[in-house]
Amino acid sequence: MFHVKHLDFDVIVVGGGHAGTEAAHAAARLGVRTALVTLNKSGIGVMSCNPAIGGLGKGHLVREIDAFDGVMGRVADAAGIQFRLLNRRKGPAVQGPRAQQDRAIYQKTMLALIENTPNLSILEGEVADLQLSNGAVKGVVLADDSQIKAAAVVITTGTFLRGVIHIGDVSRPGGRVGDAPSVRLAQRLDGFGLPMGRLKTGTPPRLDGRTIDWDRLEPQPGDETPTMFSFLSDGPTARQISCAITHTNLETHDIIRNNLGRSAMYGGHIEGTGPRYCPSIEDKIVRFAEKTSHQIFLEPESLTGNTVYPNGISTSLPVDVQASYVRSIVGLEQADIQQPGYAIEYDYVDPRALNADLQLREVPGLFLAGQINGTTGYEEAAAQGLVAGLNAARLSRGQGPFLPSRRTSYIGVMIDDLTTQGVLEPYRMFTSRAEYRLSLRADNADQRLTPEAIALGCVSQARRVAFETKRARLEAAREGLQARTITPNQAHAHGLKVKHDGKKRTAYDLLALPVVNFSQLQEIWPDLDLDPMAAAQMEREALYANYLDRQNEQAIALEKDEAIQIPTDFEYDNISGLSNELRTKLNAARPGSLAQAARIDGMTPAALTLLLALIKKANLRKAV
Repeated sequence: MFHVKHLDFDVIVVGGGHAGTEAAHAAARLGVRTALVTLNKSGIGVMSCNPAIGGLGKGHLVREIDAFDGVMGRVADAAGIQFRLLNRRKGPAVQGPRAQQDRAIYQKTMLALIENTPNLSILEGEVADLQLSNGAVKGVVLADDSQIKAAAVVITTGTFLRGVIHIGDVSRPGGRVGDAPSVRLAQRLDGFGLPMGRLKTGTPPRLDGRTIDWDRLEPQPGDETPTMFSFLSDGPTARQISCAITHTNLETHDIIRNNLGRSAMYGGHIEGTGPRYCPSIEDKIVRFAEKTSHQIFLEPESLTGNTVYPNGISTSLPVDVQASYVRSIVGLEQADIQQPGYAIEYDYVDPRALNADLQLREVPGLFLAGQINGTTGYEEAAAQGLVAGLNAARLSRGQGPFLPSRRTSYIGVMIDDLTTQGVLEPYRMFTSRAEYRLSLRADNADQRLTPEAIALGCVSQARRVAFETKRARLEAAREGLQARTITPNQAHAHGLKVKHDGKKRTAYDLLALPVVNFSQLQEIWPDLDLDPMAAAQMEREALYANYLDRQNEQAIALEKDEAIQIPTDFEYDNISGLSNELRTKLNAARPGSLAQAARIDGMTPAALTLLLALIKKANLRKAV
């Protein structure tokens, strides 16, 4: 426990999970004095659920965090024991990097990185209260009455706010297995009158890998050429492994169906809503009753231990039922459970109470990031931590907010979704949420965002040099491709089918054709010499070039709507042309621009036109 009674920082981050570490590191990168307060230093970087980083949509977030010189991508590359690019058969826009992690390496690497970050101090203790001055947060109070002052505080409590663990009909307080919940801080937040609710998530039982019959299972190897998360990583450093796949069966389903009443969820012990896209095995059996099997990925949790994570069978059933249904599965007939699966229920704050900088509108200086905002997943939490940490640091310096745009990043999509739409269930990132996903690819995250990060001042010199070197190579490659031209007749002579329209095409134009790759261009122009990175990037870029013009037109229209700012004190209650439902939603979301108002569920063109007229009138009055 930390026992100094008074201490001053610029930014305090509460919680050492994925959101907290990213927030603390981001604030420290901006050069402000930052404190990371956590119950136990050894808990920093713990992967409390699945041992994996990335995936569809989620992998984009990790790449974007890395483009801002964040930490998750680098740590995941160091701890990765199996790398796979998901959706490899589809276009680059919807491909997502994913890596199985060694929990121990991830935790050790993250802790070392945080410990060695300049301007960042780790303090052990429980934050029990907040210090206020004129309604604004000015620090925290620990459970031992130590006071720590700061200009901004970032709360990243994950599932700890009044967390309750459920296994069957047994419930006990807990933020995760082995850790107490955060009750006093939850009570403090109650005092602000914030809109709050309950959500739930869950984990599967952990299995002893020595008791699994691996020979009977379908192997799932990683990619021969791994796709890394960080733009600074060259390749894996940990030994690579293969995972395995098995399936539930009719016997499994019968066991679960016959014991649904003993499940914490179906037995009425849980009131919180769970994630629709990561359902428990009980949910799968009920919601997809026609299915005779469900896939299970058996994922080793480390290179040195024996624990295996059976991805796909999270549960809140009693321990005896868990053991029974696990042993009904092929390859798991003799499997021993090392830790039972469980559901965890916790408090969250309606994210519509936040501004786009993740600061609470009603409590200046207080930022929220991670599952406290209604999201699920390490990657969503870390991305919010990045934004909250940067903005807390900027607030402490008297600077304006950094507001990521949904036009240029998945991070912007997520934060805009949260703060304008709110959540009815734990929010998970998907590529389908981004209307500009053709340009928001995982492969170009650095090209989209690192210049912005450089301007913010949150990028190391090494990152800056590496990025500028890469950008110069890509610009040279693009110029070289555009400088080489070919007629339709010449193209046909080389076996390339293009229209006989008399128009010359550049090598870059040819790359836009689905049937043309870089090696074919080298047959035409032997002097065309690009390194593999530049060649692959040009192929991806050219593939979408024709579609991006149309998308850019939409983006320009969005920019115009984003430029129409809605006054913070704008009154919706007296607008007679709006339905009661829309008034309620607008008051809850308090959109900052017409573009944000347009994305509120249920907004109609007529209502938007009315709003535009009234906003212009209100802005005109203020100008006068």
